[in-house]
Amino acid sequence: MTDNPNPERCGLVAVLGAPNAGKSTLVNALVGQKVAIVSAKAQTTRARLLGIALEGSAQIILADTPGLFAPRRRLDRAMVNAAWEGAVEADAICLVVDGRKKKLDYLDPILESLAGRPERKILILNKVDETAKEPLLITAQKLAGEGQFSEVFFVSALTGDGVPELKARLAELMPEGPWHYPEDQVSDASERLLAAEITREQLYRQLHDELPYDSTVRPESYTIRKDGSIEIHQQIVIARDSQKGIVLGKGGSKLKAIGEAARKELTELLGAKVHLFLHVKVDEKWGDDKEIYEELGLEWVR
Repeated sequence: MTDNPNPERCGLVAVLGAPNAGKSTLVNALVGQKVAIVSAKAQTTRARLLGIALEGSAQIILADTPGLFAPRRRLDRAMVNAAWEGAVEADAICLVVDGRKKKLDYLDPILESLAGRPERKILILNKVDETAKEPLLITAQKLAGEGQFSEVFFVSALTGDGVPELKARLAELMPEGPWHYPEDQVSDASERLLAAEITREQLYRQLHDELPYDSTVRPESYTIRKDGSIEIHQQIVIARDSQKGIVLGKGGSKLKAIGEAARKELTELLGAKVHLFLHVKVDEKWGDDKEIYEELGLEWVR
């Protein structure tokens, strides 16, 4: 009998950072397919979502967390709490930083919070495809100079540069142990919740700054029909009546475009024909609705 030279490994990696650092794009790149929605709008990720990446005999469970920022509202507080909870008992913490930014004082509160943590910490400078090499090296030196980070990686989550090297290193760091998820599972999110997130991504993409941050998409029903197609009903919730016209568009054209784009992506993602039905609801106090927090996987904090 000989020892297995490639024993199974499995561990948790928390992916932290400020809003718009590219955390979700990086998690998608490491997993090898889309598991988290991506938007240029800050604070797109709301709940902690687990992406599951495979590298050789290692299963890397990636906690894609909401961006860390100064919370003002109940939803903000719940999101920041979810981010830090994602780092609890992690085998490694990856701090993702937008490599294009020269001023780094916005990171001070995050660095202070990380300072006393026992987990192995890795600094990831992202978006290197949009930045000259010398400023990146200066940024890395500033952030890693105090010895808080054991390693620094330079990546572009968008183009994939540096991602294979990071993935290989994370696999090495995972402790020996059985895999927690089946080989073909890429996320812990239910298809019902993922479908709502895909629609929310299209909402942000197509309305840009026209629609304020205080909107969400609630899953209402998810039914597999006898012919194998999937019928999905969702509710777009907005905070003010004045926003309804923005979401609907002239003659309902904008809502139709959002639905068509979401339906197309869901058809590819789920591998089945999708019938998507959307309707808009105005609820000024949805940000205080405990049930919505439970749907999002967030803790309702006072």
